[in-house]
Amino acid sequence: MPVQGKPLFLRQVERVAAARLAGRIIVATTTDGQDDVIEEICRQEGLDSFRGHATDLLDRHYQAALRFPADAVIKIPSDCPLVDPAVIDRVIGFYLAHLSDFDFVSNLHPATYPDGNDVEIMSFATLERAWLGARRPMEREHTTPYIWENPHLFRIGNVVMEGGVDYSMSHRFTIDYLEDYTFIRTVFDELYPGDPMFGVGDILALLERRPDIYAINASYAGVNWYRHHLDELKTVSGEHTKQV
Repeated sequence: MPVQGKPLFLRQVERVAAARLAGRIIVATTTDGQDDVIEEICRQEGLDSFRGHATDLLDRHYQAALRFPADAVIKIPSDCPLVDPAVIDRVIGFYLAHLSDFDFVSNLHPATYPDGNDVEIMSFATLERAWLGARRPMEREHTTPYIWENPHLFRIGNVVMEGGVDYSMSHRFTIDYLEDYTFIRTVFDELYPGDPMFGVGDILALLERRPDIYAINASYAGVNWYRHHLDELKTVSGEHTKQV
């Protein structure tokens, strides 16, 4: 779907690449035929891409990490096209500053940023350990639950939003529904021309000025994948999600 004249995922790649600590960026798509277009767009744009399992995302991320070797692997899901480059740098920077303290760092456990600023970083050894140990379909589909659900096996770090605030259940910057696309496209249309790398603060200020934009997808605020697995998750409760 287009945003400011380019496919939405390319706008996200631009934002990830703007992070000061961004390493090599891989667009990790699936082997399904419908994703041929993703690979072709990446080729045209000169972007690295990898094609892997459609539903076993843990395997897809692990195989991509083998193809493009690195000491650390960062996961930023493609449903986060408004991810703030500064937030990416905060999470990566925290991990790098505490290499001897943590195997895995994110801004999700607990989450405090507006939904759609998901950043997770882990050592390759941690990713490999999860790939070897995870058995349940939920752990395979969502890549990292095996890690953050087993703090006795992994050292877990978390980065919270500045100012001690929590927008994780009230503000939705992610994309699953048509209303989300309309919201994201409108935010880009309002802010991109003035500053292509607008951040979380800019979006929040826009929504204060324009509550009509906030209302576009407000009914889905707090809706996330946790709601399907509350009986399986140990570190997540009903207060971290809501039903549609």
